[in-house]
Amino acid sequence: QVQLVESGGGLVQPGGSLRLSCTVSGFTVDYYAIGWLRQAPGKVRDAVSCMSANRTSTYYADSVKGRLTASREKITNTAYLQMDSLGSEDYAVYYCAAEPACTDGINYWGKRTLVTVSS
Repeated sequence: QVQLVESGGGLVQPGGSLRLSCTVSGFTVDYYAIGWLRQAPGKVRDAVSCMSANRTSTYYADSVKGRLTASREKITNTAYLQMDSLGSEDYAVYYCAAEPACTDGINYWGKRTLVTVSS
């Protein structure tokens, strides 16, 4: 059974950091491209990052470049999104997703985790 389970969300002060985790079961984390998307209140869901399956390319939305870093670890079958210098604009529900390639449709969705940035 394929599952993607996010963790690591929570409350952080402006300028702070969080690391989101996406633990995968049912396939190896290197088999698919892993994307991270977010949906802020009242806004559409947007992709913020996507790392190709072979790790040779990683996409970042302009709004997060230099602040978010995607990675993955085969031994734990987990993908990560390190988020630094968080601001109020980063307040959103975050999803990880698995897709054959970053330009393809999403095959599997994670269950989401909430990131709140507030003092």
